[in-house]
Amino acid sequence: MTVSGEVVEKGRVAAVGESHLWIETVRQSTCQSCSAQKACGHGILNSIDKGRRHQIKVLIEASSNTDYRIDDEVEISIPDHLLVKGALIVYLLPLFAMLSGAFLMSCLWVGDVPAVIGAAFGFFTGILLVKYHANKLNNELEFNPLVKRSGSNRRNIISQA
Repeated sequence: MTVSGEVVEKGRVAAVGESHLWIETVRQSTCQSCSAQKACGHGILNSIDKGRRHQIKVLIEASSNTDYRIDDEVEISIPDHLLVKGALIVYLLPLFAMLSGAFLMSCLWVGDVPAVIGAAFGFFTGILLVKYHANKLNNELEFNPLVKRSGSNRRNIISQA
């Protein structure tokens, strides 16, 4: 479900940690509202494991972990701009690194084999950069999903500055 610039999913609290929650969700809302259901790889994968539950780690402020209990119904939201930035990094960084590697190797040595080797090296370097970037931002509140209470008691865990 999309609400004013954010994607919202319902779930339940599966575990409560000191500074995070594990939210169990059923992936469904994004694929049902998309017009490219039949031609999308994600939609095909979603249809294979229909109804399968997924757990998402959601960071919270350490002082608010007593507000949640196991089996509480919550909503998590991800701002649209974070989805766009994440997609650009995950898809374009390895592609750009692959093309750069192929170009660099073809400038240094003549032939297709060096270009293919450079492309493979660049692609795997791009994947490593994506992994490094994800690990770097793993514990940053502003780059993680937000927890909202279901019903009228909605609240944003991140304080707005």
